[in-house]
Amino acid sequence: MKLVWQILAVVAVGAVGGQGATAVRDNPWLSLLLGGVTAVLSVVVYRWAVGRTERRPVTELAREGARGSLLRGLVIGVTMFGCVIANLYVYGAYEVHGFGSLTGAVGLVGFMTGAAVTEELMFRGLLFRLVERGLGTYIALVLSGAVFGVAHLLNKDATLLGAAAIAIEAGGMLAAAYAATRSLWLPIGLHFGWNFAESGIFGTEVSGNGDTHGLMDASTSGAELITGGEFGPEASVYSVLFGALLTIAFLWLARRRGHIVPRQRDERVNALATLAR
Repeated sequence: MKLVWQILAVVAVGAVGGQGATAVRDNPWLSLLLGGVTAVLSVVVYRWAVGRTERRPVTELAREGARGSLLRGLVIGVTMFGCVIANLYVYGAYEVHGFGSLTGAVGLVGFMTGAAVTEELMFRGLLFRLVERGLGTYIALVLSGAVFGVAHLLNKDATLLGAAAIAIEAGGMLAAAYAATRSLWLPIGLHFGWNFAESGIFGTEVSGNGDTHGLMDASTSGAELITGGEFGPEASVYSVLFGALLTIAFLWLARRRGHIVPRQRDERVNALATLAR
């Protein structure tokens, strides 16, 4: 029970921070400040809750190598979404009308920082990691990805297509990134890079949360399967494709590094088989 209450503390910080960030979204400087505070406070609470209840060093948030992992994740996220936009542009589904808003992009840095950190702590740091202990890496990836997708149905312009796309391209990819590195820093950087590129750079909708005002004043048009419709390019077939490819790549890396966790039942069967020899 103690474990449950302390995990709820992490979820509470994320929920309060998310509501606060939404409330001040029209003020870029307050959004930047509140997003940063939410991110830092979430990490502190997570370290305290997990360290106290599990009685271990919280290695998934180790300070050593954090900067490099965040930077690698950022580059992967921006590059990945850049590939999505490039395909939409070639298809004729993405058009730039001019320069957008620098202050809008500043506000989105804060908003997306808070979202990336809190969501990774909750969905990969808690949900995926704890389910993985009993059901193994692959089942935990599918289940946590599905929950992550369903959670996005609460957004303003949510669609079933968008939720399914998020479950595959983000839920799977980010869990696989954690499995490959056993660190939350890379998925946090990847999550932020993807979301900020989508909104702060290319000026498109994010996860059905309405219009954004980034560095580019741009719009998408065409078939919903290609553009993602009102949900944004995250629901595009291109996003699903690139996310699935990265998921496979991260899982291959996790397997190569010996980071794949088998189901507990499999472990018992293997132990019995070894004794029987």
